[in-house]
Parts: sequence; structure tokens; C-alpha cells
Amino acid sequence: MNQLEQLKQFTTVVADTGDFQSIQAYTPRDATTNPSLILKAVQKDEYKPLLEKAVRDHPNASTAEIIDRLLIAFGVEILQTIPGRVSTEVDARLSFDTEGTVAKGRDLIALYSNAGIARERVLIKIASTWEGIRAAAILEKEGIRCNMTLLFSLAQAIACAEAGAQLISPFVGRIYDWYKKSTGIDYVGAEDPGVQSVRRIYNYYRKFGYKTEVMGASFRNTSQILELAGCDLLTISPDLLQKLADSDAPVERKLSAEAAPSTNIVQMSLNEEAFRFMMNEDAMATEKLAEGIRAFCVDSGKLKQMIAALR
Repeated sequence: MNQLEQLKQFTTVVADTGDFQSIQAYTPRDATTNPSLILKAVQKDEYKPLLEKAVRDHPNASTAEIIDRLLIAFGVEILQTIPGRVSTEVDARLSFDTEGTVAKGRDLIALYSNAGIARERVLIKIASTWEGIRAAAILEKEGIRCNMTLLFSLAQAIACAEAGAQLISPFVGRIYDWYKKSTGIDYVGAEDPGVQSVRRIYNYYRKFGYKTEVMGASFRNTSQILELAGCDLLTISPDLLQKLADSDAPVERKLSAEAAPSTNIVQMSLNEEAFRFMMNEDAMATEKLAEGIRAFCVDSGKLKQMIAALR
């Protein structure tokens, strides 16, 4: 078996792309999207018709509404190629607006429902701010499942699990980027700070019985992926999926629920004050969360410009 096939023995593989035509070759169970991936996709000739149709079919809709319909159009197409779930992201401008995030999550699920997609096949992606986590707690109680994204710290992970979030997406590569820039060290294998962060979160969840799924995300190389073999899920870009498929080197399981109880981790419960203080003490998590929200807002703005040009 190649490395991708071996990895699937331990971990659910998820495709991290808006390019649904590239997904089929790797047979992932789930798929994830975000504003940056959708922007990248609609710049390709084969996906421009989706954008043009969203604009044409809704001439009186606001730009924000057209973006929502574009996200759902991509989601519906993706769900035709995978057996599992697709993640669709709430506008990053709502990252500090609990009520706005709840309303947007409900709207997205309603649009999927109108397209004939059951809510069980959709994860609403929400930034792991305190306000976003509170929104997830509300949506989860309504049966709307959430994928907590832009997650860089144990504090965020604990708060998400206590809120009952379905899934979290800790960002391995962006953590690695911050530490590499800060220290000048090119971390490899188990020494990678991003890998260590996901391992810590996974072991915490499994040791203390949280049901929230852990999906490692934002990978820079296959080494980071292979060091997390055994994690619940890993969402991987098509180029790295191909690299795994091209190698037949052995893959070893690195994470397991059975090993988690032996780890030296203390359980904690976080209120808002404790959460904000822990985030404040973590320069990397604070900076990368803010940077990620800004970047998604920029790409959403570019999508809006493309829509305006078509009207």
C-alpha cells in the first residue's frame, strides 16, 4: 500500500480544497473549504460558471447572500463526490459576533436543506474565538454541527470541547510557521511545535473523555501528517495527498486513544476570563488567530469584488 492507503487505516482522510474535481482520485471521506480555497477555485476556468450562475440566478440578492449561495454550490458539488461531510465557513467578519454567527450558521444549513442536503452532512466552520465558541454551543444544541477553525492552542481546544463542538481543526502548519520565524529553527518530525500541539490536544480529549473530534489541518509537508497518524481526522491539500500516494514508505500509528490516559495532563475548566488570559499569555495563538481572521476577510473581499464585476 502507498502512504495514503496506509494512513487511512489509522485516520479518516479529508480533502482540504474547493477544487472538487481533484478530490475523486484520493477517495477522502470528508472535505473542507474556506474563503481562500473558494477564491482560488473560482479563478479557474472550470469553476467560474458556478460564480456566474450564483450571480445570475439571484439578481436582487446582496453580495453577502450571493457568497453564501456560492459556498453552498461548491458544497453540494463536493458532496456528490464524497460519502461524508463538507465544511462550509461562516464569514470571518462575524468572528466576534455570537448572534451574527448563530444566524449565519442557521442560514447556511437552511440553504443546504433547500438544496436537498441533510444537516448531518454539513459542518459549519467557525473561528475559535470566545464569541465563536459560544455560537457553536448554541448551534450544536439545535443539531447544527460545527467545525471550530483557526485553532492554535489548548485553551481554544478545551473551550470548544466544553461547548460540545462536533470537531476542531488545529492548524499545524501555521503554528510551525510562527515558531520557525521566531526561532530560525526548521523543525522536523516529532519536534515540530504544530505536531506537538495537536498531540497534546488529542491526548487531552481522549484522556478526559471528550467526544469532540480532532482534525489536524494546515500542513506544510508530509512529515507533519505522518507524525499525526492515528488522529481522528486529517484534512490534507491535494498536492500533499498526491505526495502520500506517490510513496510506499511505511506509516506507523503515532496517536491512539489507548495511550492517552498515561499522558501527564491535568484537566481544567475555562470561563471567559480564564480563556482570555490563557490566550493573552500565548503570543503565537493570539497572533495567528488574528492573522487568520484578517486573511479570510481579505479573500472574502476579493470574492465580493469578483461578484460586483459580474453584476
